[in-house]
Amino acid sequence: MERRVRRTIRLDPEDARALERAEADGLSASDLVRQGLRIVAEHYYGGRTRRPPKVDLFVSTDPQLGEESQLYGDFKD
Repeated sequence: MERRVRRTIRLDPEDARALERAEADGLSASDLVRQGLRIVAEHYYGGRTRRPPKVDLFVSTDPQLGEESQLYGDFKD
């Protein structure tokens, strides 16, 4: 078995609570991170097409956002 690499990660409070719940169920933090990383890497980067994870950096509540009719509204036929 190859030597393991040590990394430091920073967690948001919500993620730290999720980690604590997993540890309460008997899964170590290292095992959880390793398993989660493998699942995400296989799902998003294991296939032929590379599809990055969805991160929801921008969520709009405007149903008209991106509507093409608004872009061309000033043009007349």
